[in-house]
Amino acid sequence: MLRAINNYWILLPGNVKGALFMLLATFFGSIMSALIKHVGQRIPVFEILFIRQICVLLIISPIIVQTLDTVFKTTAFRLHLMRSFFAAIAMATGFTALVHLPLAEVTAIGFARTLFTTLLAILFLRETVGMRRWSVTIIGFIGVLIIIRPSPNNLNEYAFLALLSSLFVASIVIVLRRLSQIEPAPTIMVYQSLFVTLVMAGPAFYFWINPTWPELVLIMLIGTLMSAMQWLTIQALKFAEAVAVAPIDYFRLLFATALGMLFFSETPTVWTIIGSSVIIASTLYTIRRNAHLKRQNDAA
Repeated sequence: MLRAINNYWILLPGNVKGALFMLLATFFGSIMSALIKHVGQRIPVFEILFIRQICVLLIISPIIVQTLDTVFKTTAFRLHLMRSFFAAIAMATGFTALVHLPLAEVTAIGFARTLFTTLLAILFLRETVGMRRWSVTIIGFIGVLIIIRPSPNNLNEYAFLALLSSLFVASIVIVLRRLSQIEPAPTIMVYQSLFVTLVMAGPAFYFWINPTWPELVLIMLIGTLMSAMQWLTIQALKFAEAVAVAPIDYFRLLFATALGMLFFSETPTVWTIIGSSVIIASTLYTIRRNAHLKRQNDAA
């Protein structure tokens, strides 16, 4: 039986394998978001993050032990510090939004990270963007505004926290583009894990509420799911082109909607559905346009 499955797996095209890995990654990510929302009803976000980071450190401890002689050697300490700072803010704001907003709404706003990445690449990496990509980026942010619907009588601070989280996730991507060129992956992973743990320690102990054993198990599961999601994403990109697997990430919205309806009695609003459609369409265009430009540059 196992041999037959293995033979079938070997025959699958790389893009199909990558899509399956990415689909599983998005499912794990959605489960993680639902767990954060559930546990966060009583346990402070900073405490969840701190315990989660401890779990991540335990998971990557074999990497630290195996590469102890080299893993802490770096020529880009400031970039590591910057990336970790951005990661801490992204997680704190994103987790807080998850606790207080419907899962589908936070997930939809999270897709704005692709749009923010385009803007930040223009500002800090001096990338040239044509009128079409500018137009699509603006349309994407209109989709965000449709979901948030800001007005003097409708200012939801948690929706803005979700948007802020997307901005800092995009900032991490920009810093990582530089870091990945000069630093090995284990060093990048270890420094972020250590720094974020240290940043979260203070507020975690200040707001500390003793978790029950079931809550502690769920928080540890959050950390495990995060690590599994990262590994699955890496495997997806190993087997398939990024442009082929990137659209699979939008299944996250379907999973989030289903989990929200099943466990939190959440029903997506018409505005969330319309705004999500606009964001997804614009980010899909951005992803495919970036891939097209990359192929042109490679051919040149």
